[in-house]
Amino acid sequence: MTVIADERISSVLETAQGVLARRAGSAVVLDDPEDLGGTGRSTVVRARVLDNPVSLDRTVVVKAFDNQTPASQVLREIASYRYATALPTQSRPGPQLLASDLEARVLVLTDLGHGRPMVELLGSNDADEVERGVSAWGQALGRMHAATLGGEDDFETLMRISGKAKGGKGSRVTVAGGGIGDHAAAAVRAYGEMLRVIDVELPSDAHAILERGLTLFDGGDFRAFSPADVGPENILINGDGVQFMDYEWGEFRDATLDIAYALATFPARLSADVVMERPRLERALVEAWRGEVKPLWPSISERDLAARIFQARALWVWLSTYWMVQGDAGDHDWALHTTDARVVLARWADLADAGEEAAIDSILVDGADRVQEALRIYWFG
Repeated sequence: MTVIADERISSVLETAQGVLARRAGSAVVLDDPEDLGGTGRSTVVRARVLDNPVSLDRTVVVKAFDNQTPASQVLREIASYRYATALPTQSRPGPQLLASDLEARVLVLTDLGHGRPMVELLGSNDADEVERGVSAWGQALGRMHAATLGGEDDFETLMRISGKAKGGKGSRVTVAGGGIGDHAAAAVRAYGEMLRVIDVELPSDAHAILERGLTLFDGGDFRAFSPADVGPENILINGDGVQFMDYEWGEFRDATLDIAYALATFPARLSADVVMERPRLERALVEAWRGEVKPLWPSISERDLAARIFQARALWVWLSTYWMVQGDAGDHDWALHTTDARVVLARWADLADAGEEAAIDSILVDGADRVQEALRIYWFG
């Protein structure tokens, strides 16, 4: 544990105390801050609650954004936590929101405890243990998706309400893009240029697959809430199961984007002893998720689901490649983002394997193999 004391932390705790006091109607004292890291734009600390007039837990987590962070991004995280906190207890994807202040750029959350990071579990040499972990991951995503299906209007209402200035004064904060969907759209627009850079030709259907993947952000017939960055780096396993953290880009979109995101990001974290079990682990994750959502989505066949997940996964793999070749992830540390060429090459190989297993058109599987080989030459000669 790293207990810290500096001006920035003192200011964050003072602001959080004020936010909690307004909620409780009496003073709240926080002390013993522990640095939990942040994204560069945010400060995240665990603090002990000394005076506890509202029956708070013994510790809380405070997240504060710097002044360079767009207010719209802070709004999105506040609205996302408000929405998730209102869900039934068994369907909540992560910590609950105790208090927040948009103008002060601060959120106070329940403390999930120390738990076990998903990254650590994936690195285990015990394949059965890893399978149980990814199955729990799929179930948690499924419970969240099932509980939020059809809730998009409620979420948008919360976004509007959360963006109102105090006392009705000042301008209303609104959200206009900026999430990972915008990055994905930019990557698809650069399709032709990317092919020229890495010197590869692909079947015409390849671009269409990426375009269909993009439609899952604004369309899709299984639209549910997503924290957006649902990779292993943002998952903690505690006594209540799998917990998702970091809701800065929370949104509604087709749920298969989340499953594909998990499939694209977790293999890089597997130990050398377990990596050969990747296909089995992928099946376990998808089957666990489907078991939770099938009652609400009974019409989709296994083949249709596999095709949709393949489209979404191809989009994520393409985006991670785009970030490596022509750009970066901006100022957000997405779990999908990597600067390791070997990870990107493995993602293309895994995509081809997944397409083969799901009996996706062999021409498209061959396309994934060709991109992998072109990238290998591009990076390593």
